[in-house]
Amino acid sequence: MKLNLLRALILGAAASAILGAAATCDSLASLALPDATISSAQTVAPGEFKLPGGGRETVEDSAGPTFKDLPAFCRVTATLKPSSDSDIKVEVWLPASGWNQKYQAVGNGGWAGVISYAAMANAIRGGYATSSTDTGHVGGRGTFALGHPEKLVDFGYRAVHEMTVKAKAVITAYYGSAPKISYWNGCSTGGRQGLKEAQRFADDFDGVIAGAQANPRTGVAFEGMWLAMATLKDPASNLPKSKYSLIHNAVLEACDAKDGLKDGVIDDPRKCTFDPKVLECKGADGPTCLTTAQVEAVRKIYTPATNPRTGKAIFGALQRGSELGWAAQAGGPEPNNLSLDQFRYVVFKDPNWDWRTLNLDSDYERALSVDDGLLDAADPDLSAFLGHKGKLLMYHGWADQMVSPMSSINYYQSVIQKMGKAKVADSVRLFMVPGMAHCRGGEGTDKFDMVSVMEQWVEKGKAPTSIVASRVTNGRVERTRPLCAYPQVAAYKGSGSIDDAANFSCKVP
Repeated sequence: MKLNLLRALILGAAASAILGAAATCDSLASLALPDATISSAQTVAPGEFKLPGGGRETVEDSAGPTFKDLPAFCRVTATLKPSSDSDIKVEVWLPASGWNQKYQAVGNGGWAGVISYAAMANAIRGGYATSSTDTGHVGGRGTFALGHPEKLVDFGYRAVHEMTVKAKAVITAYYGSAPKISYWNGCSTGGRQGLKEAQRFADDFDGVIAGAQANPRTGVAFEGMWLAMATLKDPASNLPKSKYSLIHNAVLEACDAKDGLKDGVIDDPRKCTFDPKVLECKGADGPTCLTTAQVEAVRKIYTPATNPRTGKAIFGALQRGSELGWAAQAGGPEPNNLSLDQFRYVVFKDPNWDWRTLNLDSDYERALSVDDGLLDAADPDLSAFLGHKGKLLMYHGWADQMVSPMSSINYYQSVIQKMGKAKVADSVRLFMVPGMAHCRGGEGTDKFDMVSVMEQWVEKGKAPTSIVASRVTNGRVERTRPLCAYPQVAAYKGSGSIDDAANFSCKVP
């Protein structure tokens, strides 16, 4: 049914597409698509793209990316209304020349609410036709969900799928041929979106890149609340930001060399048993020690969110080595918005709900019941996706301060259990990144090209076993290291610079 719908959209997109002839950019403004209105279609000259101001068209990258190096492209903006309450904004960018005959859709972060312009720019630089969606609402908060169940469905999965179907139709109309290969590329919420696509709309993409998946969403929300309860509920448990480096340095001192190499990063934090009690103050509180309450708070950060009645882990813990980024979840005065908004506007549907009243037992079951697979993308059955030779490439930083890296490991292992090790090895790979924070940053080698790796895998059958990653400071490459297909890790060969990837090999620990 989905394939027939896509064929119908493509065949009916425009007469030029049926005849195999390309359309002009301007003519796309009159393209008729189901449940969609194209609001503009215009050519953007080389280096002339500027971020639209205000409203829902706000860049997701606060660093302020530049677009002066972009080639000429056709920019199409549209509104999709698959339900009576839907208002999904999408953009499709089409290279004016040099199209590689491929499509790359890009994901969002947090609660979305924006077009991912920076990610689209990266895609079009590589010759891709690309698209992004705000997922149907404005701004990066979850307030939109209150009283709008259809908008929550759009955010959960529908907006991305509808965007993908419509984007392919626009591409076909413009170039006179459909994209030969389609890729998804997203991190955080974008990672969850990619998994949802592979699980629910298996034919949309040939390859899915899912980084630092904020998934299952219910578990991620509980992780944030667990951290808030541990560090923010009782003022005595508050961790001053000035003490993050104190804890981090103590962790490195205790565990950096456990992998046989003292290099400022921890290869696998699960092997680190650092206990913050060694930093407990002998007397009064001070900048070089932790109070008893603070010691217990740190211990809870390193502990999975747990049901107090059953003792069952709800979601993985932040790992030792992530301390420098704790302000995002333990900096207060309230839990992070991704977690808090999910409980206020989705679970309890009460904007005045007090997070301090959270019951980690009954409220978890309530949240699962409310979600019922709407936002969570935890289904390990990838039969349909793998059935058309789809490839899933996951990655996650061990020092992620927002989403426990165990989320990716747990999902990967669940797929193996469901699908079998042999099939997973051919189609699903996970790469853990020592020292990397959420999606990027941190002290590890956080720069790598997953798109090129995916291209080699899908288009040439070269499954990735290792990926060279770099750490770049002020434009200078300081270190390269191989990222290894999980569960392998990079092992030093014993000679040569420890900052050169050539001196490492991937081995099972």
